[in-house]
Amino acid sequence: MANATNTVAIWPGSLAAVVGFRRNLATLPRWMYWLVVPSLVGGILGAWLLMHTPERTFVRLVPLLILGATILLATQEMITKRVRSHHSAGWIVFAFVFQLGVGIYGGYFGAGIGILMLAALGLIGLDDMHQMNGLKNLLAIVMNGVAAVYFALSGAVVWRDAGIMAATAILGGFAGARLAHRFGRRFVRAAVVVIGLVMSVALFIRR
Repeated sequence: MANATNTVAIWPGSLAAVVGFRRNLATLPRWMYWLVVPSLVGGILGAWLLMHTPERTFVRLVPLLILGATILLATQEMITKRVRSHHSAGWIVFAFVFQLGVGIYGGYFGAGIGILMLAALGLIGLDDMHQMNGLKNLLAIVMNGVAAVYFALSGAVVWRDAGIMAATAILGGFAGARLAHRFGRRFVRAAVVVIGLVMSVALFIRR
C-alpha cells in the first residue's frame, strides 16, 4: 500500500516538472520520445509484479542499483565522449532494453528511479542535464501513470495520504524545475550525485 500510494502521489509532481522543462524537451531528438513505449510496458509489468509477488528481492537490490546509477551519473561526461565516438544502433537497442527494465523497476518499487533514468540517458549520449531531467520526468509520467491506474483499480491506494502528498509533489515539481534552471546544469548534476550517495548509504545501513 505504501508503494501504491506513493506512485499515485508523485505522478502529479512529475507532470509539473515536465511543464517546467518543456522548452528543454522541445530540443530533444525525436527518436528519444519512443522511449515512452518501454516505459509504458515496464510500468504495467512492474505494477503487476508488485501486486502478485513479495518485494524482498527488489528491496535488497535497491541500494546497489542506486549506487551504481549514481556512479554512472558522476562519470557520465567521460563515458558520453566515448559513446559518441562509437554510437551505433546497438546503443539505441540498449537504451530501449534498459528503459524497459527501469520501467519494470519503477512500476514495482521505484526508489531512486530518477537517478537510474538519468544514468541511462547519459549512457546513450545525452549530456544536457535539463534535457535529461525533462525526458526523465516525461518517462516517469508514463510508467507511474499506468502503474497508478492499476493500483487504484486494485484498491491498494490510501487516498487521503495520496492527496496530501500529490499537492506537495506538484509544488516540488514546479519548484525543482525553476531551481534547476536558476542554479545551472553542473549544480544539478552534483546535487543528484550527492543525493544518490546519501540514499545508497542510508539504504545499506537500513538493510
